[in-house]
Amino acid sequence: MGIIVNKENNKNDNLERRISADLRARAVKEAPDGEVTDFASDSEYTKDTKKTGRFAWVWIVLIVLAIISLVIIFMPASRN
Repeated sequence: MGIIVNKENNKNDNLERRISADLRARAVKEAPDGEVTDFASDSEYTKDTKKTGRFAWVWIVLIVLAIISLVIIFMPASRN
């Protein structure tokens, strides 16, 4: 039974590889300079977005500290 499943997966893998290679070759052929792009940066959805700044880590640290302080404040006192 395991051999049959393995052969089925092998056929699917070969088909996926062939389709992927065909699509890659077609994209390279149709690209004007031979470079394949995904056009994500040119999409309408990302038109007015900015890249993350150098100091984004400061916001992450502040959020983590705020969460820690909320946990400490609202923890029930388990003192005897």
